[in-house]
Amino acid sequence: MTKVYFDNAATTAMDDRVIEAMLPFMKSHFGNPSSVHSHGREVRTAIEKSRKKVAELLSASPSEIFFTSGGTEADNTALVCGIESHGISHVISSPIEHHAVLHTLEVLAKKGTVKLSLLEVNEQGEIDYAQLEGLLKSNPGSMVSLMHANNEIGNLNDLERIGGLAKEYGAFFHSDTVQTMGHYIHDLKNLPVDAIVAGGHKFHGPKGSGFLFVRKEKKIHPFIHGGAQERNMRGGTENVIGIIGIAKALELAYEDMAGHKAHIEKVKQHFIELLKAEIPGVEFNGLSADQEKSLYTVLNVSLPPSESNRGMLLFNLDLEGISASGGSACSSGATVGSHVLRALNHNPERDSVRFSFSRFNTLSEVDYTVSKLKELYAVEA
Repeated sequence: MTKVYFDNAATTAMDDRVIEAMLPFMKSHFGNPSSVHSHGREVRTAIEKSRKKVAELLSASPSEIFFTSGGTEADNTALVCGIESHGISHVISSPIEHHAVLHTLEVLAKKGTVKLSLLEVNEQGEIDYAQLEGLLKSNPGSMVSLMHANNEIGNLNDLERIGGLAKEYGAFFHSDTVQTMGHYIHDLKNLPVDAIVAGGHKFHGPKGSGFLFVRKEKKIHPFIHGGAQERNMRGGTENVIGIIGIAKALELAYEDMAGHKAHIEKVKQHFIELLKAEIPGVEFNGLSADQEKSLYTVLNVSLPPSESNRGMLLFNLDLEGISASGGSACSSGATVGSHVLRALNHNPERDSVRFSFSRFNTLSEVDYTVSKLKELYAVEA
């Protein structure tokens, strides 16, 4: 059976060169980086080289990079500790944020730690910048938490514009950049953000690896207490192989980012054109079919009402060897609907599928997938 993997927003295949970089730290370089002997020192050196590499790629200082277990921990740290450290009582976010952000803020609001204001989004998932400025004017010194690109519909937010408003009204600006890290340049020397995050497995690195950037002028308290690891910012023995892997993956992503982008955009555009030609009534959720305004790795497809496929489309695709998603990574295969599509007032009679791409995907995989979709929907004709 032909096997096609179009769920790269959930996780990506590891690059062989990342695995090669990690292997020595699974075998011979096994020392605890907190140990003072030679075995520990060589591992500590490797971690700090990785930190320096990540910082160089992002135009940041090594002291602003903290390794974590992934994007979720990094988001939680930025939000919870940013609020505590800076005495923030009001947070502005949106109803289509990843649950790592939305659920965290909802818990804090329920406890009475902060007041939470959610921006309105239109039926394409675009935020209201005028509303954002109005809330900032009324609540100076707030926290703004808005993602760079939505993980389900691919909408890109303007970080420069948001950051400029945040700076004007003295706000702490955190952005979940999990889906764009390794796919877009993040020049943190000039980008007006105070905290961003990454998960290594979104750009061909290992699962269980991530990092948090916090601008040195906006220092925060640690989220996980214990030892003095990560410059007293995250207790616990470091995930050495994860740190080596994420730094190598980011380095490889930056080496030919333009080439990767051009290839993936070609795959996505071919998918859009073929779907329009072969599936009457196909639509696209959010701005995902707009190459200028959306994340180039994501296409969210809304298919015509179908009794034979209703609620079974992902299962039917899986039977044909095609892996895709109905929502975010943590919701893949779940029976609960997408909170993002609900916020967009999506027609529940139409099944939606998120296809997400990587540099390893091909045009022939698109051809195969669309041919199977055509067969599945031919029953309704």
